[in-house]
Amino acid sequence: MLSRLMSSSVRSLDRECNCTVRLLDDSEYTCTIQRDSKGQNLFDLICHHLNLLEKDYFGIRYVDPDKQRHWLEFTKSIAKQMKSQPPFTMCLRVKFYPPDPAALKEEITRYLVFLQVKRDLYHGRLLCKTSDAALLAAYILQAEIGDYDPGKHPEGYSSKFQFFPKHSEKLERRIAEIHKTELIGQTPETSELNFLQKAQTLETYGVDPHPCKDVSGNPAFLAFTPFGFTVLQGNRRVHFLKWEEVTKLKFEAKTFHIYATQNEDRKIILTYFAPTPEACKHLWKCGVENQAFYKLEKSSQVRTVSSGNLFFKGSRFRYSGKVAKEVMEQSARIKRDPPEIHRAGMVPSRSCPSITHGPRLTSVPRTRRRAVHISIMEGLESLRDSAHSTPVRSVSHGDSFMSSRGHLEDSSEASTSGVISDETYSPSDSVLPTPVAEHGVELPSARHLNGSPCSIDEEKESEARALKEGQAGEFRSGRRAMGEVRSRPSQGADVEDLNKFILSVLRLFLVTIGLLFALLLLLIMLTESDLDIAFLRDIRKTPEFQQFHFEYFCPLRRWFACKLRWMGSFLISK
Repeated sequence: MLSRLMSSSVRSLDRECNCTVRLLDDSEYTCTIQRDSKGQNLFDLICHHLNLLEKDYFGIRYVDPDKQRHWLEFTKSIAKQMKSQPPFTMCLRVKFYPPDPAALKEEITRYLVFLQVKRDLYHGRLLCKTSDAALLAAYILQAEIGDYDPGKHPEGYSSKFQFFPKHSEKLERRIAEIHKTELIGQTPETSELNFLQKAQTLETYGVDPHPCKDVSGNPAFLAFTPFGFTVLQGNRRVHFLKWEEVTKLKFEAKTFHIYATQNEDRKIILTYFAPTPEACKHLWKCGVENQAFYKLEKSSQVRTVSSGNLFFKGSRFRYSGKVAKEVMEQSARIKRDPPEIHRAGMVPSRSCPSITHGPRLTSVPRTRRRAVHISIMEGLESLRDSAHSTPVRSVSHGDSFMSSRGHLEDSSEASTSGVISDETYSPSDSVLPTPVAEHGVELPSARHLNGSPCSIDEEKESEARALKEGQAGEFRSGRRAMGEVRSRPSQGADVEDLNKFILSVLRLFLVTIGLLFALLLLLIMLTESDLDIAFLRDIRKTPEFQQFHFEYFCPLRRWFACKLRWMGSFLISK
C-alpha cells in the first residue's frame, strides 16, 4: 500500500513543473502547472495575479534552446512549445499595442502599457527627436518621483536615471528643466497617460523589430505596428504599408514576402531574408496575428493562413484571439471599482532605477560608463549582423516611401525625424531589436536550456552588471559568443534545404503523374463518345484502339453496369 501511494505521488510530481514569469515591473510570478496545461491556463493565472481584465493586448514571450524568440500559443500545450526541460522561464509583454492608449478603460492596463513603452524607450526601439526624448523622460521622472523638491533632488538628479541607451549631459539638463517647470502637480496617473499619448504619435510606437536583410544585402528591421507594416533601415523608416493595403504575408525557408496593393492598381511585393528559417516563421506568425488583430472587424472572420503553394506544403497558422474592435467593445462593458496599483517606482528597477536607491554606478566615471555601454552595443550590433543571411535572388520592390498614419511625407521631413545629428536623438544609431544575442554575453548556458526569455536578458543589461562582472570579462564573453555564432556549422540548415528541395521535386513528379492520368482518362472518354471529329476518327481506326475497346473497355463497362444495377435493386428492396 505504501509503495502504491509513493508511486502515485511520484507520478503526480512528474506531471507538474515549475514556471517563472518575469512581469513588466521586473517582479517575478512563480507557479506550478501541469505538464499538459495549455498556454491559456498560465496566462489566466498571471492576469488574475495582476487583477487585469483588458488582457488581450498582452502575451507571454519565451526563447527556445536555439535562442529564437516565440510568443506562447494559448491553444497549445506549454511543455510541447518550450522544447526544453523545466523549470520554464518566460516573460509577460505587450503583444498588441493599443492604437489609442487613452481609450483604455482601466488604469492598471495603461500602467502596464506605460511600463512596456518605457522599456522600449530604454532599449532603443522607440526613436524620437531630442525635444521629444526630453519630454518623455520628464514624464517618467514625474511619474516615479513626483514634483521637484530642492531638498530631495540635488543638482544633476536626472542623471541617476537611465532613460535611453545613450544620452548627453545637455539632454539631462533639459529633462530636469522640464520636470521642474512644466510638470508640477501632475499625478503619476496623469504623467503616465501623457507619456503614452506622446509616444503614440511617434513613428516607431509599438515597434518590435525583426532583423533581416533586403535583396541587396543591406540590414533592415521589419516591424508590425497598430497602423501597419514598417521597414526600418538605419534610423529611417523606408516603407510603411497600412493594414488595409497588405493583401498577403508569405515565407519560404528564410525568405519573407509582403504583398500589398495601393490605389487599387499599384501592386507591391517586398522581399526580405531572415537570419534563420525559424526566425522567418516567427516573423510570419507575428505578421499574421497583427494583421488579424488590427484589420478585421470580428474574430469570426479569422481564417487559417498557409505559407505553402502547389509544390511547397509550408506552414499553417490561425490567430485564435479577439480582434481590436471586439477588445474595445468588451472593455466598455467593464464595471468594477478600479483595482489598486502597486507602482514599481519605489523598488529597484533594472532598466530605470529609482533615485531613492542612490546614484547609478557612482564609482564609474561618466565618460567611462558611456564608453563601456557604447562598446557593448557595438559588439551586439556586429554579433547580430553576423547572423544575417545573404539574399539569393532579386525581386522588384515598390518605390521607397515614407508615411505617417497613411499620409505621405516629404523625404526631407522624414530625415529630420530620423537621421542622426546634433539636434536629433537616436539612442543607438539604429533600431535595436530585443537583443537575443545577449544570451551569450549575460547569462550562463544553463539558463538557455531552460528557455530563458530574451527580454529578461535585456532588462539585466545594465552598467551595474558590467561593473560587477568586470569590463574585461564582458568583452571576453562577447567575443566568445561572437566566435560561437560565426563558427556554428551550417550543416543542419543545408540538410533541411536539401530535404525541402527533394520534397518539392517529389511533389512536382506526383502532380505531373496525376495530370497525365487525368489527360488519359479525358482522351478515353472522348474516343469512346459519339463525337465525330477527324483526329478522333483516326484514333478509333487504329488496331491498338480496337484491341483496347473490345478487350478492356467493353468488359469494364459491362462490369460497372452490372454493379450499378445490383446496387440499385438492393437499395429498392431496402
